[in-house]
Amino acid sequence: MSDTVRVDIEAGVARITLNRPQVINAINQELGDALYEAFRAVDANPDVRAVVLTGAGRGFCSGQDLGDRVAVDETLRLADSVRERYNPLITKMQTLRVPLLAAVNGACAGAGMGLALACDLRVAAEDAKFTMAFSKIGLVPDSGTSYFLPRLVGYAKALELAWTGQVLTAAEAYQLGIVNRVVPADALQAETMALARRLADGPTLAYRLTKQAMAQNMTASLPAALEREAQLQDEAGRSQDFREGVRAFAEKRPPAFRGR
Repeated sequence: MSDTVRVDIEAGVARITLNRPQVINAINQELGDALYEAFRAVDANPDVRAVVLTGAGRGFCSGQDLGDRVAVDETLRLADSVRERYNPLITKMQTLRVPLLAAVNGACAGAGMGLALACDLRVAAEDAKFTMAFSKIGLVPDSGTSYFLPRLVGYAKALELAWTGQVLTAAEAYQLGIVNRVVPADALQAETMALARRLADGPTLAYRLTKQAMAQNMTASLPAALEREAQLQDEAGRSQDFREGVRAFAEKRPPAFRGR
């Protein structure tokens, strides 16, 4: 695997680290390919029960590397880059079988914000900064940002943030619902890993079905939402985790979930 992405696995949690700190982890072809492969590998690893995405150095991700060939070669179509690099990556992130958390340190901009938003939960350092950034170079939002951001902050606020490229502090991002928690910078990794380990110990199959229900029911009618809940509950009720949870409750002990 390319050294532009590091993967460490400990106690059921895979930490994926973007590793181009000299350019605030800007995404070039090599990093994009390596990141997709990292997610593919951890998704296929049965020992991984939660994933944390973070950035090396002083920032999470500054977005697309504007020195990359796709940014400077006028013969290339940006649609091809979006379809071939970002769309598969964001889709892979959203369809992981286990919880995916972002530990956002420093700058989180453009496609980097897309990576953060594609995670299930986001923990931000107090000094983190968020910006859509696309409009500052005459582009439109991609990497899933136009999908995720309105669902988190509402249509009008998302449009404002996209048009103005406003830089948000971690506290402002928290107030808007973009991040779930804000912690001191020196505690970011420890706090995020602790949350990831807590989730890794839980019923990850039920987590996946819960995410499916909430994502699909956001735009469903009430009858369709209720029927989907019934179907997913049936699937969860046939799992080993459900049987283990009931036994543990009766025996007054912590459950040992396996995600099956």
